[in-house]
Amino acid sequence: MVAGSGVGSDGPVGNGLVPITSEEVLGRVPVGLRVAAAIGWRLVVVLITVAALGWVISRVQFIVIPVAVAVLLAALLAPAVRLLSRFRWVPRALATAVVVVGGLAVLGGVLYGLVVAFLTGLPALQAQLGQSFSQIRDWLARSPLHLSVPQLNNLGASIVHALGSSQAAMTSGALGVASTVGEVAASVLLAIFTLIFFLYDGARIWQFLLRGIPQKARDRVNVAGRRAFAALVSYTRAVTLVAATDALVVGFGLWAIGVPLVVPLAVLVFFGAFIPFVGALVTGVIAVLIALVAKGLLAAVWVVMVLILVGELEGHVLQPLLLGRAVRLHPLAVVLPVATGFLLIGVIGALLAVPVVAVVDAGIRSLYQPHPPNPNTVDPLNPHSART
Repeated sequence: MVAGSGVGSDGPVGNGLVPITSEEVLGRVPVGLRVAAAIGWRLVVVLITVAALGWVISRVQFIVIPVAVAVLLAALLAPAVRLLSRFRWVPRALATAVVVVGGLAVLGGVLYGLVVAFLTGLPALQAQLGQSFSQIRDWLARSPLHLSVPQLNNLGASIVHALGSSQAAMTSGALGVASTVGEVAASVLLAIFTLIFFLYDGARIWQFLLRGIPQKARDRVNVAGRRAFAALVSYTRAVTLVAATDALVVGFGLWAIGVPLVVPLAVLVFFGAFIPFVGALVTGVIAVLIALVAKGLLAAVWVVMVLILVGELEGHVLQPLLLGRAVRLHPLAVVLPVATGFLLIGVIGALLAVPVVAVVDAGIRSLYQPHPPNPNTVDPLNPHSART
């Protein structure tokens, strides 16, 4: 086309200039800017989707959290149900009932043992706390503050009076606690109810969900889901062994040092260890404080040394050997989700963060595998058959 003729392959142009196509305009945009724009709008869409999903979950968290806990418990207990179901005279319903009732009985026994151990060790702890308070009171009396003993005694009376004057606030707080206890009880019942059906009818529930997947992608999604659940089974086994080891080491150390309430503190460390890297150390701080007020500074230092030993054992031996085989996650990919889950939901969020990341990671790895295997060859209860 000749400039100024007004006629060309693209049609007449009134000003006599050669028109520029969209391809030519795009070609003049720097490649880096085009890539940044393409990534940017996709990132915006992803962030909006995640924010919307988080908002929906926050509105129904009293349903989502019990279901998530039920899935985690199903991954832990499903192998036991499968083992019992191998006997011809044990139907799956009976195997599910035995495992669920047995698990609740063990949990109830542990809680009962905790209460008994706490009440048994409480008098000795009270006596030791009384001695520690007397030592602190004598130190304050000899300190530059020169607080007299009557002043310190009046301080306790003032605290009691302040508590009595805020009776209305305490009553409203008690009502709030009662409401929270009711919500927790409802969530526990929902988690148990969901767990029963996951253990008894989990395979058919999964097949029902697969019906919503297009036929072309159904086998690939089936393999990804089976591998994701296998990763969850492997994770629950590994983290339970890590938690048990941490609790045994801490419990033995506290018993050797002479710290009171050894059993409750060891069980607290056990449950705290289900949050990788930080759970056992955070719950161990309580043991340090009890050792400090009950046995003195030297005992607290020894407890700190025990916790450091547990951290080194978990970080350099247990985590690589057990969790390293269960989930292929970088430590940063563990700590950041734990912190995010704690900020969003609290302790439950920190507990569920790593399992969610492990499941998503295993599922995505399987979806991107070029040639997925036959779904029937992937056993969701056998992590070794689900390796990618």
